[in-house]
Amino acid sequence: MPTFAHSVYLDSEFGIPEELPKAGTPLENPYVFDDAAKELKSLADRGLVHIIDEHVAGSNADALIDYLQFVRLR
Repeated sequence: MPTFAHSVYLDSEFGIPEELPKAGTPLENPYVFDDAAKELKSLADRGLVHIIDEHVAGSNADALIDYLQFVRLR
């Protein structure tokens, strides 16, 4: 069963900037959003997406990604 982040990746269009959605999704929880953002970043490490922009909130010890924009490459 695909994760929410993988579903967002599959639903995105090639070359079009996409934001990882937050409001109205299970990703409203900041820890869940952070986990999904990290999963998309791992897709970037594999060359499937390019991370355009990201914002991290909090201090180093408890910093969470709270915004992520990406482009699907493959």
